[in-house]
Amino acid sequence: MKLLSGKPGWTVNADVIVIGSGVAGLTTALNLRASNLSVLLVTKAKIDEGSTKWAQGGIAAALGPGDTPGQHKKDTLIAGAGLCDAEAVDVLVTEGPEAVRKLISRGAVFDKSDTGEIALTREGGHLRNRILHAGGDATGAEVSRALLAAVQGDAGIEVIENALAIDVLQTATGSVCGVTVHVIGAGSRDGVGRALARAVVIATGGLGQVYAQTTNPSVSTGDGVALALRAGAEIADVEFIQFHPTVLWRDDSLSGQQPLISEAVRGEGAVLVNDKGIHFMEGKHPQKDLAPRDIVAIEIFKQMKESNSPHVWLDTTGINDFPERFPTIFAFCNDNGIDPRMQMIPVSPAAHYSSGGVKVDLVGRTSVAGLYACGETACTGAHGANRLASNSLLEGLVFGTRIAADIALNIGEQGLPNEQSTGAFLLDPAIKMTLQLAMSQGAGVMRSGDSLRETLATLKQLATHVSSSPCIEAWEVSNLYLLATAIARAALEREESRGSHWRSDFPESSSDWISRIVQSYDGNGKWNSKLMEVH
Repeated sequence: MKLLSGKPGWTVNADVIVIGSGVAGLTTALNLRASNLSVLLVTKAKIDEGSTKWAQGGIAAALGPGDTPGQHKKDTLIAGAGLCDAEAVDVLVTEGPEAVRKLISRGAVFDKSDTGEIALTREGGHLRNRILHAGGDATGAEVSRALLAAVQGDAGIEVIENALAIDVLQTATGSVCGVTVHVIGAGSRDGVGRALARAVVIATGGLGQVYAQTTNPSVSTGDGVALALRAGAEIADVEFIQFHPTVLWRDDSLSGQQPLISEAVRGEGAVLVNDKGIHFMEGKHPQKDLAPRDIVAIEIFKQMKESNSPHVWLDTTGINDFPERFPTIFAFCNDNGIDPRMQMIPVSPAAHYSSGGVKVDLVGRTSVAGLYACGETACTGAHGANRLASNSLLEGLVFGTRIAADIALNIGEQGLPNEQSTGAFLLDPAIKMTLQLAMSQGAGVMRSGDSLRETLATLKQLATHVSSSPCIEAWEVSNLYLLATAIARAALEREESRGSHWRSDFPESSSDWISRIVQSYDGNGKWNSKLMEVH
């Protein structure tokens, strides 16, 4: 089953297609060029508009005195709540320091201490200072800038902006040989076309727009995960949606991307208080306000429910150098009438990061030949049930490098697309808000069997709202529908609370659930699910 689209009007060729221009996609593309492979980089908006540039947090790596990959691994495993793939974590923490050094050699500039060394800070779940920052709270923007400069200086990387990858092209034997792409604009490549390649890497970022409120930009509609699903690839761990605990609350009626208050602010001494002024994380976890994100988010949710308030407060008044330390956050707080030096910031949880995604091995291969996935789109198993803070940018660097190396060694010949029609579907863009609200209310921070069944019933009803008019909005909402269904199905199946998955009817973790839920979709509307043992 494919998305309904027009007949391709143009064709382009490359050795490898990389879909996405965040840290994962750019790193992969640059490393592919080191093996002299031509790259077509397809990005949904402008090349610098993905999630990477919004990352206020930093990059975690064992670079400091006395720190080791083993200690980084221990913190990652604890945050992952028993579901991390140990081999994937080993790869992440042992290859991470070199990946960061490579990024610095490409021009990325990180904040320095008074002694001239890279300044390392601490974030939630880390027991040592190992977080590199740039511009205080603008790490993602600096990483994006450095990688983009390298990409734009390479004639072997062709970039197509404002282009949505609709579906993968597959040979008669099922291996991937390209993608169909829709370009918004005019020129030699506008409308639907097809890009042919010997391998395809999906690095499209997150799926936060499946919820009503998120830290993700508007382009984060999970297109890559949905595209992989329709191609027959397996997905895993999608029930584990990390809700960032501290997002600036402005108004419940506002939907879409909301301003994030980095936990680095709590790392500098800010504390969470409720409407009564009580520091409620005291006694809830040894690390208090710097506990893993799932712990903090659920405590905030409980406080909001008890007080019937739409938010709690982040007391930042003790941070005297707030404007210098967090210039971006200070600016958007000011834009919303808040001076963090004198006023507390209203905050509430919002969808932030998907620990699950397209199931891949240690070199980024999916279950479909020729198809790779990297970054937030992928599920390496390194995050388990809850990603440790600042491991996401690191994952893109490490696994982007590994994918490029595997493609260079094993890339096959160019296959021919199977021209046989497999049917197509498309949903009405008008269902988007109803879908997002259903997910936020029934499959959000706190879930239950009843809320998830109600969400799935709503989604089933929304599936009847079909469209015969292909457009970006219809393709996006069709992707969101597929992802919402996968998330709600997995969340209903997992009858326990673990990591970033909380069930009010199953409030405890269970040893019966130390396994991963792997799903696939046969294209005719039938879902398959299996449990996979954690290694």
